[in-house]
Amino acid sequence: MMTPRYAHLMSANCSAVLELSDHEAPLWRYWGPRLPDDALPGFGLRAMRATPTFSLEDDFPLSLFPTFGVGWFGTSALLAHREGRDFAQAFTACDVIWRTPGQALTVRLTDRVTDLMVEIDLALDAGSDVLTLSTRLTNTGLDVLDVQWLAGAVLPLPARSARVRHYGGRHNSEFLLQEEPLARGIWRQENRRGLTSHDAFPGAVVVPLGCDAHAGLAYGAQLAWSGNHTQVIEWLEDGRFQWQLGEWLAPGEVRLARGECLETPQVLATCSMAGLNGVAAGFHKAVRARMTWPRDAMSPRPVGLNTWEGVYFDLDPAVLMQMADAAAKAGIERFVLDDGWFQGRRSDRAGLGDWWTDPDVFPEGLAPLARHVNDLGMAFGLWIEPEMVNPDSDLFRSHPDWALQIAGRPLLTARNQLVLDLTRPEVTAYLLDRLGALLDALPVSCLKWDHNRALTTAGSRGHAAYRRQTLAAYDLMDQIRSRWPDVEIEACAGGGGRIDAGILQHTHRVWTSDCIDAVSRVAIQRGFLQFFPPEIMGAHVGASPAHSTGRSQSLDFRAAVALPGHFGVELDLRHLTTGEAADLTGWIELYRSLRDRLHQGQVWLGEAGDSILWQAHGHKDDLLVLVYRMAPMTWKWPPTLILPMVDPDQTYRVEEVGPRPLSGGAPAPVFADYRSGSLEIHGAWLARQGLPLPPGKAETCLIYQISRVDPGV
Repeated sequence: MMTPRYAHLMSANCSAVLELSDHEAPLWRYWGPRLPDDALPGFGLRAMRATPTFSLEDDFPLSLFPTFGVGWFGTSALLAHREGRDFAQAFTACDVIWRTPGQALTVRLTDRVTDLMVEIDLALDAGSDVLTLSTRLTNTGLDVLDVQWLAGAVLPLPARSARVRHYGGRHNSEFLLQEEPLARGIWRQENRRGLTSHDAFPGAVVVPLGCDAHAGLAYGAQLAWSGNHTQVIEWLEDGRFQWQLGEWLAPGEVRLARGECLETPQVLATCSMAGLNGVAAGFHKAVRARMTWPRDAMSPRPVGLNTWEGVYFDLDPAVLMQMADAAAKAGIERFVLDDGWFQGRRSDRAGLGDWWTDPDVFPEGLAPLARHVNDLGMAFGLWIEPEMVNPDSDLFRSHPDWALQIAGRPLLTARNQLVLDLTRPEVTAYLLDRLGALLDALPVSCLKWDHNRALTTAGSRGHAAYRRQTLAAYDLMDQIRSRWPDVEIEACAGGGGRIDAGILQHTHRVWTSDCIDAVSRVAIQRGFLQFFPPEIMGAHVGASPAHSTGRSQSLDFRAAVALPGHFGVELDLRHLTTGEAADLTGWIELYRSLRDRLHQGQVWLGEAGDSILWQAHGHKDDLLVLVYRMAPMTWKWPPTLILPMVDPDQTYRVEEVGPRPLSGGAPAPVFADYRSGSLEIHGAWLARQGLPLPPGKAETCLIYQISRVDPGV
């Protein structure tokens, strides 16, 4: 029996093992918790598999890149042809090039029959345990290759995989958890809206039986792409599953001439024995490492005021300056002027594309407002939606051909707008000229970059333009960042319609949802935190009743829900009572004192029972714990809060923090000790039995600082 060869990628807690051959794609042998360096199988995969009845004599196990038509009957990593020919691919040569021994390699696969080359990059990061994969397909043949599907990654999942946790929703209701069993068959999710979408997040978490938030094996993957996408989980006949993620391609969208290449978006994948929170920790580290910031470092996330729900389109320079005065008095650090400032923009029916200040609203332009904001010690930000155009605009009247369209088909509007064809150089040049004039003339520190509709009739010069539009949007953002490197960009798409690891390589923050109802936001933000870190999660204190739902919550609850994210305010502070203004100022001061700790380290999410949800931020020796009671008590006594991450061999001090005591008039003495910071509890007790919680009313929050006691003090 021939001795097999292996490629073993290793990180601190994970391993990925490929079985190598010179004449086929590497076989997937393992992806999971870390193996010892020398713990490789002493036999090839086929050596342990007898030939079943009614089967091919040749065995085709799951490979790094399985293909259709030559023995593999599962989902193919590639669907392509040349005018109906070369529809079945198989590889005749395989080369493995280590870029970093033990951590990163490139697999180069060649098919000399169909004249194709596939290169797959794999890198397993030592710090985050995240495996990053991407695929390049090159047409080495003479004739054009039509590509229907190219997987960015093919991942193996163990036979005991039981459920897939994925996220759907709609505008104002993003990141809704969906959970489905995995069985014999295929689970598939597709998005064809042209942007990431509210209803189909391009990632998921797969859990075997026995996995929970804190313990057990869990697998996660997400596609770093802001356009159409597909993910498939398929049961295989050896009991395992394969997981493919990639870009959904429209018919005719990719046709490769000789020598041309198609490169997929990257896939970020991780696994952890620490359950769902372990997967989240890996993703948070990886996303943080991928982001770039002005001056090469993230500054403390400033408290922002966004004007949208405060005044909507009813903009008046004097009123805006009064709002800025109130914001500065409350401790706000960034003032963002939302929609309505540009030519003809009295509603959402007109003006998009005409990116100059409306003189009827701002006779002196925006400079006086920006100077006023700066003089108050705040940074100035501006809302834009450069990828869109209203039919009622000077731009569209002059250049109707600049909108994405299909000849002979009606132009379909959404929010009264069309989508500009960014693949046309003249469109990008126009936008850079108009936006550049604003950025040169005004002290703009950040752009809230919106995208308020899905793509339809997304054609350019007769061909589908979905992926080219996404790449062009990335390029436009990058050109702005290059020319104005101190400007931060917030990605917004009707709230959470464009949140993914791809857009975050070109931006600095996302607007999580247009829904600021605090009860709704708890679930939305918990779904977000499964994949992304809190410092980029836009989280605002809105009005009560909430504009999106009509529900009312206390100011304390609204602020406590926004606190762990990138904290901001979205209401007219001029209408707050004296007491409300003082309370909001207290929350802003609390956020500013805690943000460095909230936005570094790990995030743990948990449930305590009886409608109590909690999340902890920081490190096991220094935690900030937020405890949300979502509904009225149904138990006689509240549950205890078990904190499995603390060190069972240490002692911890518990202190309630907040602008004022939040636990109410609970009579039990221990809760008074929380407020004074005099209570110490052994870590083993916190991890096994839990922290006592006071009784409380629905839609309230408690915040605790839980820190290890230095035995020398």
